[in-house]
Amino acid sequence: MTAPTHPLPTGPTPGPPKPTPASVQASHPAESTPAAGPAPHPARSTPASVPAPASRKGVPGPAEPARGAASSSLTGPAVRQQRPAVDPARWPDVAAPPRASRLRTALAERIVRRALARLPLRVRFAGAEDIGLGGPLMQIREPEAFFRRIGASGLIGFGESYMAGEWDAPDLVAVLTVLAGNAADLVPAPLQRLRPLWALRKPAAQLNTPEGSRENISRHYDLSNDLFALFLDGTLSYSSAVFRSLPATQDLLTAAQHRKIDLLLDAAGVGEGTRLLEIGTGWGELALRAAARGARVVSVTLSAEQRELARARIREAGYDDRVEIRLCDYRQITGAYDAVVSVEMIEAVGEEFWPVYFTTLDRLLAPGGRVALQAITMPDDRLRASRSTYTWIHKYIFPGGLLPSTEAIERVTTGHTRLRTVRRSGYGAHYAETLRLWRERFTERSAEVEALGFDAVFRRMWTFYLAYSEAGFRSGYLDVQQLLLTHDRSPAQEAL
Repeated sequence: MTAPTHPLPTGPTPGPPKPTPASVQASHPAESTPAAGPAPHPARSTPASVPAPASRKGVPGPAEPARGAASSSLTGPAVRQQRPAVDPARWPDVAAPPRASRLRTALAERIVRRALARLPLRVRFAGAEDIGLGGPLMQIREPEAFFRRIGASGLIGFGESYMAGEWDAPDLVAVLTVLAGNAADLVPAPLQRLRPLWALRKPAAQLNTPEGSRENISRHYDLSNDLFALFLDGTLSYSSAVFRSLPATQDLLTAAQHRKIDLLLDAAGVGEGTRLLEIGTGWGELALRAAARGARVVSVTLSAEQRELARARIREAGYDDRVEIRLCDYRQITGAYDAVVSVEMIEAVGEEFWPVYFTTLDRLLAPGGRVALQAITMPDDRLRASRSTYTWIHKYIFPGGLLPSTEAIERVTTGHTRLRTVRRSGYGAHYAETLRLWRERFTERSAEVEALGFDAVFRRMWTFYLAYSEAGFRSGYLDVQQLLLTHDRSPAQEAL
């Protein structure tokens, strides 16, 4: 899963601190998708498998109230929240608003007030003044801190202000859906044209070189298996499910995740004797289902922990002779395969490496073979406008990620490879429902998340991430697609 990137400005660098997790249960069934989209990233759609050791730097225990009072449960209608306790050692950029000039803060306030006043929202400042056209309630409890953060770091400041409890919403998804649906118009056109002057740039350290990819993925997927197990379904699938009908319910999520996998395997023509390459092992669910069809599977991951647990599950299922899990970067793969499947992995590749990624798929695909991808996509105009911007998602959730557009995929494949998209199916509404189910379960199990060592700021951050992603799909700003690609064949080749 890879979260959406939005077109507003952003700020500094570090990611969330890692907690003291409980021991992982290797018996958890899991799914196979790679690490970006959200969506997503390269070992992506399922979490990294073994929890971080307690000796790792930045390991949080139960937070001592450093600022404000401890928060209550996370989101949903009629939730009343106090400001969370913020440990400045763990969350230095959340503990206090950054320095910003009065001019910059005043300009941010003017732009934001102007934008909010024109939206179907009810925005309440410090419990008194309301602006907006009416709609979901957004409560800005500390306007001065809120505007200063946005003035200093744009959308990063917007997210950090939520993490700090300076603003809230009884229905967070509804508020963020309005904002996502109007994302292209929130910043005035003249300022949009000056974007290169004020937008924060992605740090060079997040470039998805082989070494950078390993570090970027670890920061998200090595948080804790137990954390992911608390809010995902029993397969630990961390990518969009495909439901028979909407809206969805928790009891249907496992079947919908299997349906997603089966659609991809069917598209790739996976059956008895198929030589299948999976890029992004996850915890092995796709490899298991492919092996059950009689395929010979090579699956690659960048996570040693994922590899260890996936191998254990493969052995337990009796498929050692059919599945090989390799610890390597997609760029290092050799061989020829009848089918290649990769789920929400491209979002973690980085635009600079999209040609390398698709050239690798082209090189590895045997004559007559098929590539089945699941990818989160964004509109091409927004990709072009925000491709180099550093966002809250990059800082706290998915370093190095970028969502492609369908047009960008076509430009890369036609310009660099023989691969051509022959079929495309969209499931954006299904991802919105998948994220809703994850978010609701995360909220319901907040006390268990806290017991794993994840403090109130982390829980608000994770809630914001899930709601932010859900809003992207509900507004139509984002889509998730399954694509089938094959080698382009000339009429002369077809006649052979």
